[in-house]
Amino acid sequence: MTKTAAYGTWTSPITTDVVLKSGVKVDELFVDPITATIYHIEARPSEAGRLVIVNTEKGEDVVGKDWNVRSGVHEYGGAPAVAYDGVIYFSNFKDSRVYRLKEGETPEPVTPDNPNHRYAKFAVHPKQPHLLVAIREDHTDPQPSAVVNILCLINAKEKTVTPLVSGADFYSTPCFTLDGKHIAWQQWFHPDMPWEGAEVHVAEDQADEHSLTLADAKHVAGKRIEISAGYPVWASNDLLLFVSDESGYYNPWTYSISAGKAGPVLSKPIDEDFAAPFWRLGYNFGVPLDLEGKMALFTAVKEGRNVLYLVSLHGGTLEELECPYVNISSVQRVTYEAVVFQGQKHDESERVVLCNIKEYAKPKFTSVSAKADAEELPFPRATISVPRSITLKTPETGEPVHVLFYPPTNPDFVAPEGEKPPAVVSAHGGPTSRAVPGLSTMIQYYTSRGFAWIEVNYGGSSGYGRKYIKRLEGKWGIVDVQDCAVAAQQLAAPPYSLIDAQRIAITGRSAGGYTVLMALCSYPDVFAAGTSSFGISDLVTLGEFTHKFESQYLFKLAGGTPSEVPDVYKERSPVNKADKIKAPLLVLQGSIDAVVPPNQAELIVSNIQKRGGRVEYIVFEGEGHGWRKAENIRTALEKELSFYEDVFGLRN
Repeated sequence: MTKTAAYGTWTSPITTDVVLKSGVKVDELFVDPITATIYHIEARPSEAGRLVIVNTEKGEDVVGKDWNVRSGVHEYGGAPAVAYDGVIYFSNFKDSRVYRLKEGETPEPVTPDNPNHRYAKFAVHPKQPHLLVAIREDHTDPQPSAVVNILCLINAKEKTVTPLVSGADFYSTPCFTLDGKHIAWQQWFHPDMPWEGAEVHVAEDQADEHSLTLADAKHVAGKRIEISAGYPVWASNDLLLFVSDESGYYNPWTYSISAGKAGPVLSKPIDEDFAAPFWRLGYNFGVPLDLEGKMALFTAVKEGRNVLYLVSLHGGTLEELECPYVNISSVQRVTYEAVVFQGQKHDESERVVLCNIKEYAKPKFTSVSAKADAEELPFPRATISVPRSITLKTPETGEPVHVLFYPPTNPDFVAPEGEKPPAVVSAHGGPTSRAVPGLSTMIQYYTSRGFAWIEVNYGGSSGYGRKYIKRLEGKWGIVDVQDCAVAAQQLAAPPYSLIDAQRIAITGRSAGGYTVLMALCSYPDVFAAGTSSFGISDLVTLGEFTHKFESQYLFKLAGGTPSEVPDVYKERSPVNKADKIKAPLLVLQGSIDAVVPPNQAELIVSNIQKRGGRVEYIVFEGEGHGWRKAENIRTALEKELSFYEDVFGLRN
């Protein structure tokens, strides 16, 4: 029988243990192009947060407990491993060396012992498979302006590393044609982030047993500041497939070596993004299906969720495939008629999904991992809150604000008549990122207890085209904050009236944590509580101490450098406005965070403490930008819920 109880006080079967154990914690996928073996990199919070290579279909670890398959390139990492003809190469986080591994054998180092060098995003030469091209990030001088990124050549037989391509500030995604005669890559320069002005380049290559040389390098797509081109992959020995946002949205493009030109695949561009901003090196959203340059499969964002498209590279047409997965990432080719990806449904934990598209209109989806299939949800599906996609409008400009609204849901409880639920507004990180609608047990942890949860894809978020991202340019700390306040205010008022206007909290991590702090300063009467996890409080010190990848990102978001617009940095630094924070604040921080250093948290905490405001501060020792250890994930989750229960008077 259902019980009547106040929102926020419901008993839930979704415990912190459920959150910790839910789903296969897949970081990314990669596939051996010769053997078609599927591997995934799995996060292990119970093993101090290390990352492990797993043979997905066998469900067996490929490396032992002493290995952490993780790269520190760009700090966010990604793409730490590659497989080719039964041999795996991977970066080991502890010593930053690259290792060669055949399943069942002990890994062997193939790069010199130099902890200042970090490696990621490997491409194996198809004719000389002991030669690898990779990103090398050199931290000999750790100052962000002095860190050097290049494409290098690793000779796994001779165990040497030599520079191959240099001059740009960043490189990524090297890839060879099947005949090994050409290579393509992506590069970009400060002050661009990769989604702002990245370029695609192509060169001839000649390889022998000892070395590889490049010739006739060409810039084929992308333009600094104005056009982002990226995610290159060869569809044939002549045709390079990539995406470009020249139309305003990431759409598929190709470059033909024989024709010497690049152009859009679709006869008419569509207003959907076929890729996401390149935050992590392991991201991938489209692959060719055959090796003759005929067909490709892409995922795109449509109406707030991912869809699958079959794309004709010659005909310029696309067909949407029936697909139950609302969030799709890490798309990898397995065979000419099958791809594998990470997929989430509204009511199912993330799966490694094999998509067989022999019958194009009705693709067959099967879970690759037996481990995932065995993990049924440890709570009734009726407990799951399914998000509602809502587009709001800002009162002043009429610009859209995209939100995902999760209502309180628990089949065992109803609230007293007329009561509105407390709500948590969530500001995602990035800020150039996106909240996605797939099942999150962390969100369900709240909704099953009687909270509403609101994910805000504020101006600056990806998935809605370049113009929507650029809404935040020069206005970080204004547009994102305003959009979160608009979401809270409009969902609390008619015609929606979905939440209690007096009991709204705001939470966020990293850039989302900054939005939290600014929202509490700027809209003190809208938000009754806030949680900032490794959030930014001082833009000036952020510009001085953050890592190379994002070291000039701030200048565009703020509209200039600290010397050019000092008043903006002062006005938009929460540490200078902390006296305006009325609401109780919870601050969570990792002790070794290189993206947002701990002094960012300490500044805001100290400021609030000095004037007697309520602020609670927890530092997680040994954690960086986010929580990897199970005990810290548990503490952060339980503490944040307890904090809201106390502030909203829900414990009694």
